[in-house]
Amino acid sequence: MNCIVGVDVGTTNVKALAMPLDLSKIVAHASAPVTTLNPEPGYAEQDPSEIWTAFEQVMSEVCREAKKKKYTITHVAFCTAMHSLLPMDVTGSPMGNAILWSDNRAEAEATALRTTQADLGKAIYKETGTPLHPMIPLCKLAWMRENDPRLLRRTAHFGSIKEFLWHKLTGEFEVDFSIATATGLFNESKREWSEKAMEYAGVRSDQLSVPVPTTYQRAYQPTPETKKIGLDKDVSLVIGASDGCLANLGAGAIKPRTATLTIGTSGAIRQTVRKPLRDEEGRLFCYYLDEGYYVVGGPTNNGGNVLEWVTEKLTQQSTKTVLKEAGTIPPGSDGLVFLPYLQGERAPLWDASVRGAYLHVDWQHTQAHFARASLEGVLFNLLSINELLTRQTDSARVIHANGGFAQSTLWVQMLADMAGIPVRLNESNESGSMGAMLLTLKAIGDVKTLDEAAERVAFGDTFQPDVERNKSYRKAFTQWEDDLKKIKNL
Repeated sequence: MNCIVGVDVGTTNVKALAMPLDLSKIVAHASAPVTTLNPEPGYAEQDPSEIWTAFEQVMSEVCREAKKKKYTITHVAFCTAMHSLLPMDVTGSPMGNAILWSDNRAEAEATALRTTQADLGKAIYKETGTPLHPMIPLCKLAWMRENDPRLLRRTAHFGSIKEFLWHKLTGEFEVDFSIATATGLFNESKREWSEKAMEYAGVRSDQLSVPVPTTYQRAYQPTPETKKIGLDKDVSLVIGASDGCLANLGAGAIKPRTATLTIGTSGAIRQTVRKPLRDEEGRLFCYYLDEGYYVVGGPTNNGGNVLEWVTEKLTQQSTKTVLKEAGTIPPGSDGLVFLPYLQGERAPLWDASVRGAYLHVDWQHTQAHFARASLEGVLFNLLSINELLTRQTDSARVIHANGGFAQSTLWVQMLADMAGIPVRLNESNESGSMGAMLLTLKAIGDVKTLDEAAERVAFGDTFQPDVERNKSYRKAFTQWEDDLKKIKNL
């Protein structure tokens, strides 16, 4: 029996999931953590050797389990986090750590593209569909141009974490259109690197990978270094797409008026559209998934990390206790408002320097109020992004929710009550790996379209909105937006 594997290389874990072509059951699953390093304030990096070790571990576990169950792995597809930047030499060996999406060292360069160099910034956004922020490789390279020009000159190749792994497995420097559109360096309509962006960043096209479609396949090329993985030499590798795009596909959110809301460490709300879209003020991303499928939306820096902060630093209680206490407080937290900007913000503000705040604190508010207001603040921020999104697309009739927050019925019900529409969970919470496998089905011709592939997604519970709680939340959201406007104008 044959099976396929979807690998999800995220910020906190590397995961792999093996299933047969009909996606009817899990053949094998493995996960390994990776560490984020913060060598200086505002910096966020990962050691590529640790990422490789984690990948090696999960793949070897999945291969062993699949063989034990008499399955043959025929294809491996990749889902990876966006916006990473790794300098490499001509052999693909790292020349330093990978700089992550959450790294803010390029704040000055991003600010310049929105202010003193705004005309250039708008032109680059129009070509690429990538909002101007310290997260994107365009700004990271510009920072390197100003602060470490020697490394910029010495580096033979700049790529993402996916490109590092892909080169190890194939010997080639290639990048899928989806990851490329998230760099701020890729002209999406021409399917080539942008001359404007490269000139600004100080890089050449020969320092960047060859862009290829997300369904692109290449044969696995075993080496002594990769033998521990356990893959057979005739396995085909599918390059796949970015985590945000594949989260939509893996959640079955391909049809119009279907939104996907993901909260892991960070978060995002997205819709899949049939043609590229641009926000006039550059506040929304638009990334390539497949020909005729684009994912438009906005990401937030502040998702599950807010709950982590509340549990570990604010209340010093367990997550279970914090959620239980939050559930005792009514919608709107009796007027307490939380702006969840603990780590700067991407959408809707695109301001790495902004910070969080509790507002309207009074005598009646307890620790439980602070817990609930924190959860509400994360969702209000995502729904404010959704308001920008609905100006470009039709308003959603249903939200497909995934990520770690989907394990909390309180938080998911809160979302349904706020949005006033049903929230549907997937049977599997591994939407990235699932999306990679669905893309594989298109790549090998098992399905003709991604619409057809998405029909194979299985769903779990659906949360219906409560009418009275929705009324309360509409008032609370208005207050939240008013408070945000006041803070922005200070």
